[in-house]
Amino acid sequence: MKIAISGKGGVGKTTFAANFARWLAQKGVTVLAVDADPDASLGSVLGITDNVLADLKPIVDMKELIEERMGGSGAFYPLNPNVDDILDDYCIYVGPIRFFRMGNIKGGGTSCYCKENSFLQALVNSLILGEQDTVILDMGAGIEQLTRGTAMGVDVLVIVTEPSKVSVQTVKVVQQLALELGIPRVVVVGNKIRNAKDEDFLRDRFSSEQLIGMIPYSDELLEMSINTGSDELPGGSLGVNLNTIYQKIANEGR
Repeated sequence: MKIAISGKGGVGKTTFAANFARWLAQKGVTVLAVDADPDASLGSVLGITDNVLADLKPIVDMKELIEERMGGSGAFYPLNPNVDDILDDYCIYVGPIRFFRMGNIKGGGTSCYCKENSFLQALVNSLILGEQDTVILDMGAGIEQLTRGTAMGVDVLVIVTEPSKVSVQTVKVVQQLALELGIPRVVVVGNKIRNAKDEDFLRDRFSSEQLIGMIPYSDELLEMSINTGSDELPGGSLGVNLNTIYQKIANEGR
């Protein structure tokens, strides 16, 4: 099963992705958690120490590796480089979860990043179309790394949103991109819900089919995003709420 998670910066999507990975792992599912967000915080929330992450550069920034796989520094390079062994060589384990720091599509500036982006796209293809484990992709606000071909390999795109106009606008943009790419199932999860007004705000903007759940504002989840390392999932009513959302994603995405 392949699950991509997106959303505007600061909405809590990375904490959501990390807890979802833990939830799946606790159920005996073999999980590969991929940090494809330029903010690169999934590893921290999963509990990987700062010194380990400092040595774990995003694959897309490994110039020598890219040059080797893309055929040197010339103007011509393969569009489909061999990347099948990259996961085995550059994954690290966080308990039962494999973690892989991929990096983000590059753009802007004066340099041409065609080679790096082609290499990254080959990695996405390998993850989405070739990887046998359950994959959770923490993708940031956009889904530019997905092409039409790889998007069809994604079972579910989850977009996390706050009850705000700016955050909802990001959801609408990502939904349109997902529609154009042909992703089969796109769902929305509301986060940081403080009151009935926040709930109504999101219900007015998304159908019941789209909006599969809402997570109340929680100091516990905020603490998880700051003081990382615990593999314990939230308990109580919050845990029940998250469990329901995760089940909807996992069961209906099969």
